[in-house]
Amino acid sequence: MAARNTASLLVGLLLLFLTWGAWADVEVNMEDKVEVFRGENASITCMFISSDGVGGMVIQWFYVTRSAEKQSIYYQDTTMNIVDKGTPFTDRISVTGTGASGEIVLTISDVQLEDELEFICLIKGLTDGTGEGRTKLKVFEKPDRPIIEAVKTGISVNEISPSKIATCEVKNGFPKPSITWYRNNMPIQAAQGVVEVVTSTTTESSGLFSVKSELSMMVIKEDQDDLFYCEVTYSVPGGLTMTESNRINITVHYPSTAVRVWVESPKGKIKEGDSIELHCRDDGNMPSSSLSISYPGGEHTLENNVMVVDNVTRLNSGLYQCKDTDWDTLEEITGNTTVFVNYLDPAVVEPEHTVEVAQGEELTATCNANSSLQTHTVWFKDGEEVSTGHSLTLMDATFDSAGTYKCVVTVPEIEGMETSGTLRVFVTGPPEIIKPDSTEREASFEETINLSCNVRGFPAPTVTWNTSDGKILETAFEMRTDEGVESLVSIKVTSDISATCEASNEFGDDTLTFNITAIILTTTPATTTTTSTTTTTTPTTTPTLSDTEGRGVIIAVVIICILLLAILGSVLYFLYKKGKICGRSGKQDLTKEKSSKDNIVVEMRSDNTEEAVLLGVNGEKLHPGDQGGEYLDVQK
Repeated sequence: MAARNTASLLVGLLLLFLTWGAWADVEVNMEDKVEVFRGENASITCMFISSDGVGGMVIQWFYVTRSAEKQSIYYQDTTMNIVDKGTPFTDRISVTGTGASGEIVLTISDVQLEDELEFICLIKGLTDGTGEGRTKLKVFEKPDRPIIEAVKTGISVNEISPSKIATCEVKNGFPKPSITWYRNNMPIQAAQGVVEVVTSTTTESSGLFSVKSELSMMVIKEDQDDLFYCEVTYSVPGGLTMTESNRINITVHYPSTAVRVWVESPKGKIKEGDSIELHCRDDGNMPSSSLSISYPGGEHTLENNVMVVDNVTRLNSGLYQCKDTDWDTLEEITGNTTVFVNYLDPAVVEPEHTVEVAQGEELTATCNANSSLQTHTVWFKDGEEVSTGHSLTLMDATFDSAGTYKCVVTVPEIEGMETSGTLRVFVTGPPEIIKPDSTEREASFEETINLSCNVRGFPAPTVTWNTSDGKILETAFEMRTDEGVESLVSIKVTSDISATCEASNEFGDDTLTFNITAIILTTTPATTTTTSTTTTTTPTTTPTLSDTEGRGVIIAVVIICILLLAILGSVLYFLYKKGKICGRSGKQDLTKEKSSKDNIVVEMRSDNTEEAVLLGVNGEKLHPGDQGGEYLDVQK
């Protein structure tokens, strides 16, 4: 038995030696695989060693078809190199190296998916020693970014089997990518009846792979806050890489356990006249059409969980209850809120409307308004604040105290919440004429002037006008107010006059007299200017006062004028008698013209050297004997 074993060992060693000797002739070394992206160039290196040396080698390249057949694509020896025709690589391969260096490289350009094959490098030595090496070409394509979509209808927690949550799809990858699901950064593991993942693969016409994964789960309420996403792992030259999809939430429908109702607007306190908007919401996440609000006086089914009550009053105050019904269990869930509508009643003023108070007496009035909140009252007269608080006191009443008082009641806590009331106060007493700045007036002769008499008093006084000569004037205008009467008359001034306003009522009377001075316009003597053809007279008007002083001045002026005229006449008569003034026997007017060359103009001077000179047509002096018998007779 031992001898047989020894013989077998010797035979094996002999065969191993013979085989090693054959291998030793040509030794070929190649990489197990070469990895490139689709569209790139792939370089496959073949290195060899031969005991015969490196010269005279035959080099051949083959690829293994899908049917496991060896197909030649290249041949090379010492005399030629040939690229085989009719192969998928005929136009896309090139070989570098001659074999002298013991290395030869096959380069494939524009690598495609179908190029993922096994390539063989065959080396033949001079002594028929042969060696070959094999390299697999691996082709890769980076897939598109994954797309994740959540179920839009939402998932109910009441489902009895896993519900579809979302889908994740990645397209156009090679080799086939894989998909892993995550929830809150933790991988989701499949579990029977709880989590299910279904994956499907599609081969596109381009040869690329598209993978789609569908996640189904049993959900709980807390899942509504979780973030789901998918991770895609795919191969690249040299290893694996991954990419992630967007994060998504899912809609989880769960029944309500509580209901809440609140006033959305207005914010803060509510007052009568406001519109209130109530919202009602349950804590469930399942569509509900059974929400309703019951309130004082009725019940209202909500639309979009909102109820609006317009122009509320204090009657709308009370408990508002929102109800929701779970139709699976028929259990009713409610939530409550209390609404209070604040109010402010109209102001009540005492005394009402109007009140009379005698001069010097005291008046107290009050203004109150019933309100659900603290109020603040202010009294106004003619737009100005006169008192604060619900009570108004007028001490020692005068006509200035009369008028309309307005009390304004506000609620400081709520803007725009206010009411008001008015009180008219009349102060009784004898008339009181408001004195003007001056009762002395001046007016031109026959000018019409207006006189005004403003009288305070209540009851409204009766106003009459009369003049100093006993004439009663007719009132041109009269206006009665709460404070008294304003009366106006018009007077045409023809002389100095006095007009008296008399006002009276049941408590007494008052008067006011206006003194009117008439201004008379007078005319002074004319100034005479003599020219070569005409004499022009210009009157000068001087206003003179007609009072006692004015009359004396006027009389003096008149006397002076008469004296001057008398002196002028005497001078002229004296000159005439002395022959200084000559004329024709017939009397002529000083301003008379004669339309001939013998026209004569007389120039008179009023000073002590005054003389009469006769001028010719050409302005020459003429002596009385040279006048041709024509004279100017000047008489006083």
